[in-house]
Amino acid sequence: MSAYTITNFNDIETPNPNPDRDAKFARSRIGSEHLGISYFRYGPNFRGTGGHSHREQEEVYVVISGSGRVKLDDEIFELKQWDVVRVSPPVVRAFAGGPEGMELIVAGTDRPEGGDGVGADDFWPEDS
Repeated sequence: MSAYTITNFNDIETPNPNPDRDAKFARSRIGSEHLGISYFRYGPNFRGTGGHSHREQEEVYVVISGSGRVKLDDEIFELKQWDVVRVSPPVVRAFAGGPEGMELIVAGTDRPEGGDGVGADDFWPEDS
């Protein structure tokens, strides 16, 4: 493995293109044994209904533009540019874009081979 890696999020395809939400995962591109990094974009006022947690992986989210909200278990917090949110593995989390949308960079720690994400359907129902 090389001692360094340079990659660009613009060179990574979005797995499931959606005009309201974009996600790009660079973990496999950077060749790190211990880190993963991703980019997420939420369109204006976009919020999905699902969330996720992890069995082992801790994550940190950095709002790089816009604003929005995060739901962590049963609490909802307002977010603005340059807010940093650390989330321990078992906490269920989901994000929503604010009036101008929101962009996030996400860094994660080691995880088991193949990932350890646990989906939470209907975590943030549309009426809440």
